[in-house]
Amino acid sequence: MTTHPRVISLVPSVTESLLAWGVTPVACTRFCEQPALAHVGGTKDPDVGAIARLGPDLVVVDREENRREDHDALVAAGLDVEVLHVAALGDVATEVGRLAERVGVVFDPPQLGEPRPLTSTAFVPIWKRPWMSIGAHTYGASVLRHLGVAVAFSDRAEAYPTLEDDEIVAAGVDMVLAPTEPYPFTVRHRSELERFGLVVFVDGQDLFWWGTRTSAALQRLGTVVGGNVFGERGVEDDN
Repeated sequence: MTTHPRVISLVPSVTESLLAWGVTPVACTRFCEQPALAHVGGTKDPDVGAIARLGPDLVVVDREENRREDHDALVAAGLDVEVLHVAALGDVATEVGRLAERVGVVFDPPQLGEPRPLTSTAFVPIWKRPWMSIGAHTYGASVLRHLGVAVAFSDRAEAYPTLEDDEIVAAGVDMVLAPTEPYPFTVRHRSELERFGLVVFVDGQDLFWWGTRTSAALQRLGTVVGGNVFGERGVEDDN
């Protein structure tokens, strides 16, 4: 029987991938949606002392998800820290593949398929009050470009640009792709979002989580934003 290292994951995407590989983390963050596992804080406020007391062989962080100061504190505590940096679809095979080697499993790179030509533009809100969106050098924007959707305002210098109502209206986007996380957009926000364009709700985990999810997530998102089935209904909420 293969013995895997004792791993603590501070990245929801990593936690999901480890479990899919049959590697159960010693602990994870409260955002990993794994209530049966021990939690050691959040992605931005991990409990370094608790992590050290668990004595993991490996702690996994990601440059987009976690803070440099927490990484440095983990290293100072004498822990082996694997740093991933997934900011585009093309990073998944190499970064997640390296993690797979560290934990002794085989990772089949995601099946991306051919990229679609850009045919529409979307406003992708990830927060409100103030409105925030995603920049070009983020995994979510890379996913949408692959599916033929350009992200409005992604050419700005900030990784997550802050926006005013009037500039969103002026952009004249084809649609608003409202994800279920990090801000939990649901149908109750439809009227507010319809000021900016046709509203489609999408699974935030499919859009922002990477790893073993990537291949199937691309297929699901491609169906939602695809031209033949594109409409106002995506991920809905009955509440």
